Amino acid sequence: MARASFHIAGVEVKPGSRQTVEVPVAKLYTHTPLHIPVEVVHGRRSGPVILVCAAIHGDEINGVEIIRRVLRNASLRHLRGTLVAVPIVNIFGFVQRTRYLPDRRDLNRCFPGSESGSLGGRIAYLFRTQIMENVTHIIDLHTGAIHRFNLPQIRAELKNPETARIAEAFGAPIILNASLREGTLREYADSLDIPVITFEGGEALRFDDVVIQSGVRGVIRVMRALDMLPAKATRGKPPKRSEVAATSTWVRADIDGIMRPIAQLGQRVRKGQKLAVVADPFGEMESVITTPVSGIVVGMNNLPLVNEGEAIYHVARFDELDEAEKAMDYFRSRFDPESTEAVMPVHPWDDLQK
Repeated sequence: MARASFHIAGVEVKPGSRQTVEVPVAKLYTHTPLHIPVEVVHGRRSGPVILVCAAIHGDEINGVEIIRRVLRNASLRHLRGTLVAVPIVNIFGFVQRTRYLPDRRDLNRCFPGSESGSLGGRIAYLFRTQIMENVTHIIDLHTGAIHRFNLPQIRAELKNPETARIAEAFGAPIILNASLREGTLREYADSLDIPVITFEGGEALRFDDVVIQSGVRGVIRVMRALDMLPAKATRGKPPKRSEVAATSTWVRADIDGIMRPIAQLGQRVRKGQKLAVVADPFGEMESVITTPVSGIVVGMNNLPLVNEGEAIYHVARFDELDEAEKAMDYFRSRFDPESTEAVMPVHPWDDLQK
């Protein structure tokens, strides 16, 4: 029996074909229409329907490039199932280079949305009815906020065994067992029993090739784990790529001033270890910032100018810290400058270029 066509937003995509679908979303003041671009790759053979989306926060652009590279991957010729790729969900924010919608709402707090609600609610409603509810698995691509850099990591609610399986398959060095937040795409997908993971890496409005490359590999790994793509030949037992963090802690500045960072992204730190020094411009008043917990630095503020209470370091805690450090070592080895697969990072990650 021939495989059925895939229907999305009123468009038919035939088996063995790929098609770009423009989903009408709104208009500018000038009456110029805006669309959410969707690329559908519909394989000849049956299989899962995976949604890979990015830029639900309009300034988080690493995911846009991840999706572009995934769509150029030659292995898609052998696709089983369907890939639904949405590189730019928040088209308003992307055009304006901002996280938010024009009314300052966060689109990732508007799900499931409403057909007659706010702009964010209407876009969320459109996205979930026209796109989300047609899929079986979701990978949502994010970065850190402006001036805040995240180590490549997966955030997922691991109670769902299938979610846990694809989170591990992605191969990021760290998995944060993150609770669901109301109004997010992840929370709504989970309510539909759709396995969903969030990939975080890099910072807003900046490309970072280490993050992009690890994101591309992660998406392809998940698709292989779902038998959507041919398995990659391996010898022996593959090394453990990821370690799960039970909790994480933000370390904050306790005075206003200029921050001098000491700890590096991806570094193992012990309770009480010095992370940074914050001082006034004259150096007359200084505050040493230490970590209240042992763990791995998975996020940090890149802007030296900080206010009291501002988050400056994100430290993930692990039951087996040694195992987490091994996962970090494996991640570093995948981007060794002497490796034929390596892509040199453009961000000065001292700890990842050793």
